[in-house]
Amino acid sequence: MAKDNPLSADHLFEHVQDQDYWHVPQGLAPGENGGHGGHISIPQPFKQDTPVWTMSSGNPTVDNFFEPLEFRLTKFMMIELLVAIVIAVLFIGLAMRIRYGGIPRGRLWNLLEVFVEFIRDKVAKPAIGEHDADKFLPFLLTMFFFILGCNLAGMIPWMGSPTGVMATTLALAFITFLVTVGAGMLRLGVFGFLKAQVPHMDLPGPLKILLVPMIFVIEILGLLIKHAVLAVRLLANMMAGHIVLAVIVGFIAAAAIAGGPWMASGVAPVSTLAAVALSLLELFVAFLQAYVFVFLAALFIGAAVHPH
Repeated sequence: MAKDNPLSADHLFEHVQDQDYWHVPQGLAPGENGGHGGHISIPQPFKQDTPVWTMSSGNPTVDNFFEPLEFRLTKFMMIELLVAIVIAVLFIGLAMRIRYGGIPRGRLWNLLEVFVEFIRDKVAKPAIGEHDADKFLPFLLTMFFFILGCNLAGMIPWMGSPTGVMATTLALAFITFLVTVGAGMLRLGVFGFLKAQVPHMDLPGPLKILLVPMIFVIEILGLLIKHAVLAVRLLANMMAGHIVLAVIVGFIAAAAIAGGPWMASGVAPVSTLAAVALSLLELFVAFLQAYVFVFLAALFIGAAVHPH
């Protein structure tokens, strides 16, 4: 069966997709009735017998890409909640120290201050401006640390990266879109923001009547596409790295199936070294993609509040 092939698409995607169970070594969760095991189910107190919505386009590939809408708890939800709690605990503690006049000491507090100052001085202020940067700094910091935490969760065995699924990245991009449009409308007004989407052009009257509506539609589509690209870029970078890592490690099991223990023992050192090297690259990508997402978000916000 394809499911038993460690390099099959079904087996590889099982390790990077969201599930309603934790995928762990079989020794930690033996299978029942002769099953393979390796799964720890997550309790589902809210799941319904019938999904609220199910994709039925007739195309199996499309239908498999969109999961049914149902109130179930998944491992990525739990990871996201854990990341949010860790961020809240760390920064509430840092804020309380600063508020009451304490000097943050220690490597952890200094590290957090370095990140905060970097996002403020190298991202928010250059992209949004000195006057407005501090207004959007909490949003940018929240996005950066949440994305970074979700990215780094994928480096922990048996967990996974929530930013490797479209639902998470689309939600982050949609929130960024709302902040961008909301900031622009608060600054310029609803009609002022919409009007600012069309650049000023000295055109004859008839030509202006023809071109301005077309340019307005193109600019609005461009605004939507730019935020959609935020989601796709983050998704592609995080999912691709984890799939390649799963393939490299899967070579060991494939060698064991094809040639037995001797072949597996020859492949294992090479696969292990390659996996370590790729993991170091993934660690860099985790920080880079969090920075890229926040930097582009800051650029979009800056363009919305300062259209000219």
